[in-house]
Amino acid sequence: MTLSEWLLASPCIGGVQLDSPALLAPMAGHCDLPFRRLCREHGGVGLASTDLLNSHSILRGSPRAMELAATCEQDSPLCMQLYGNEDDPLPEAARWAVDHGAAIVDINMGCPVDKVAKKHGGSLLLCDTDSTVRLAQRIVEAITPTTGTPVTAKIRLGWDDRQLVGSELARRLEDIGIAAITVHGRTTEMRFKGEVRLGGIAEVKAAVKTIPVIGNGDIRCAEDARAMVEATGCDAVMVGRGALRRPWLFNQIRSLLVHGVELPDPTFRERIDCIERHLDLILEHQSERMVMHRLRSAIAWYGKTMGHIKPLKERIRTATSSEEIRRALHDWRSYEPATASPAPAFA
Repeated sequence: MTLSEWLLASPCIGGVQLDSPALLAPMAGHCDLPFRRLCREHGGVGLASTDLLNSHSILRGSPRAMELAATCEQDSPLCMQLYGNEDDPLPEAARWAVDHGAAIVDINMGCPVDKVAKKHGGSLLLCDTDSTVRLAQRIVEAITPTTGTPVTAKIRLGWDDRQLVGSELARRLEDIGIAAITVHGRTTEMRFKGEVRLGGIAEVKAAVKTIPVIGNGDIRCAEDARAMVEATGCDAVMVGRGALRRPWLFNQIRSLLVHGVELPDPTFRERIDCIERHLDLILEHQSERMVMHRLRSAIAWYGKTMGHIKPLKERIRTATSSEEIRRALHDWRSYEPATASPAPAFA
């Protein structure tokens, strides 16, 4: 395949024109407002999604749900992802999302995590496609005709290899007005193990007529995104765990997929600056306590691309204040490891 054959135009989802084919996935525990802004500031984010939002919690206005749904002027365009089933007030929650800043509303049909699936949401929606299509239609009818807001769906290939329903479900969802499909190229049974099945994503792409299909799974670097587009014909890519290691990855993907130009990784000092900016954004939107909570987790992800920084990880892990973390980062800013780690395979 020649260069011109896999270069992409940025996709349009319903009436929402994106400026990049690189999208930030909804990830439980990670995709809060500070992290979304961090990725956006590095460039190349066509669309970012909230963490998974429970419809009941949203409508009750629970503090945790409000924190997960928090947004701001710099956080645009924004997708809010809802999860639940036919018995839950998802159409009402979709209307709430539109009223609170969502440019796109996404229905989670692929999360394998027990706390979601045990509530008959997420991946369990793959097990009864008739009720899932009815639910999706109710959500589309609740917001798209009156507000123009597109509704999308994030699916997997199926529950397991005996129930590979992704292509059929995508086709039926398109028929009732779903504006785009994101497909994680694994079954629920696989969770995040094994290699992403690019052939399965290609089958979903072939099953729909006109709506964009967004490929998801194992995108660790821009070349992974290029390989997925080449193998599947998908219209855009969605990055999850790869962004936790490299918030700058979206700009690299956009440059390669749209312009055919490879961008270098940031220097070690620039990566330290990125971590400190994450700290600043957490303080701007959340709290001192959340700095401790989020950066202790985040440094483990960042560290996978930064060489031997175990002493820095330990200083952040044992820090008792944001200023202590900031001092540790300043102390390490002049350090330059002999080699930077390549994009690691996911464990």
